[in-house]
Amino acid sequence: MSVTAFLTDATLCIGCKACEVACKEWNGIDEDGLQFSGFSYDNTGSVGASTWRHVKFVEQAPLPGLGGNSGEQVSWTFSSDVCKHCGEAGCLEACPTGSIVRTEFGGVFIQPDVCNGCGYCVTACPFGVVERNSKDGRAFKCTFCYDRQKAGLEPACAKVCPTESIKFGELEQLRQKADERIAELHDRGMTDANLYDPLDTSVAGVHALFIIRGDARTYNLPPAPEVPTIYLKKAWTSSALAAGLLFGGTLLAFLSAGKNGR
Repeated sequence: MSVTAFLTDATLCIGCKACEVACKEWNGIDEDGLQFSGFSYDNTGSVGASTWRHVKFVEQAPLPGLGGNSGEQVSWTFSSDVCKHCGEAGCLEACPTGSIVRTEFGGVFIQPDVCNGCGYCVTACPFGVVERNSKDGRAFKCTFCYDRQKAGLEPACAKVCPTESIKFGELEQLRQKADERIAELHDRGMTDANLYDPLDTSVAGVHALFIIRGDARTYNLPPAPEVPTIYLKKAWTSSALAAGLLFGGTLLAFLSAGKNGR
């Protein structure tokens, strides 16, 4: 079974939100985001328990004489955010019930009938994707349309994207396509275009790649995401040192007391 992935190209996204709608319709997710947020036309805010695909609006002040299509200018771009389905998933490592599993397609899937709502996965996600449902307390996020993949279909969001901003396919092939697309963008003058795929961090790469322009943080993508469990080594090392010092002090106290008692 091949490992699949998303490739989301922010330079092609037109902000239509068809992916958000298709995701909700296919997965039967409750409505949200009908209130004005004040952040441009972004009325859903972020990825969460009831928003598994979120179109982020990235606006920058225009430069005089440069249009939105100029290679030197990024005045208004969009990017459809989603769960990253990390190579090393913090949520999966933190789950105490086995609710979160790795599927045969490489995605990270939360089994709602096993989730006990403890929320450990929420704090363990380096991307802030996982969220508990306010009604029943269980955690939810993008399922990578696991049911559709098992039936040989592509995820609903990729299926409906009118500009093919969201591509779906085999992971390594998408990485190759991303490199080709970035080279093309550089030739067009968009020299700040780059691929977001944190292979050199403890998440060991993602199954949701992003072609973006400029700083990844503008698209709510941390430059160096880390799985929280990597910090356990430092914690255990500090605990061992503290225990060693305590033992040494106690032993020294006993030896001193023995000498004084003679």
